[in-house]
Amino acid sequence: MEKVPMTANGFAALDRELKTLKTEKRPAVIAAIAEAREHGDLSENAEYHAAREQQSHIEGRIQELEGLISRAEVIDPSKMSGSIKFGATVKLVDEDTDEEKTYQIVGEVEADIANGKLNLKSPLARALIGKEEGDSVEVMTPGGGKSYEVLEVRFV
Repeated sequence: MEKVPMTANGFAALDRELKTLKTEKRPAVIAAIAEAREHGDLSENAEYHAAREQQSHIEGRIQELEGLISRAEVIDPSKMSGSIKFGATVKLVDEDTDEEKTYQIVGEVEADIANGKLNLKSPLARALIGKEEGDSVEVMTPGGGKSYEVLEVRFV
């Protein structure tokens, strides 16, 4: 099985979600199914069918999370230094617009560009790997070519 790289924060978030699904949402949907069964004819019982569908989604997500957690390779960025690699927090400036952005390079599971979590497999992250402060990178994005300068690299 292929290991799934992630930060300790990403691992903790998955673990919290799994615990919530198992201890809160799963019992709640089981209770909803039992209540809907008490209403009689299951073939025309919309509450029953909705609860069963929700149960299916919850069980599927539990299996997905258990699989991810079992294959997780937790990497602690604070023990790293040097050039840009997984876990690095990188401050960039767009060389065309002078707009500054800060991203942390994380695994696919915890990627969230809106919150500054850049997927390791994204074109920008791949271009940044191995670079250092002061380096320039050219990236082909869906919106066209972009140039960035690396202002700062931190491992926190």
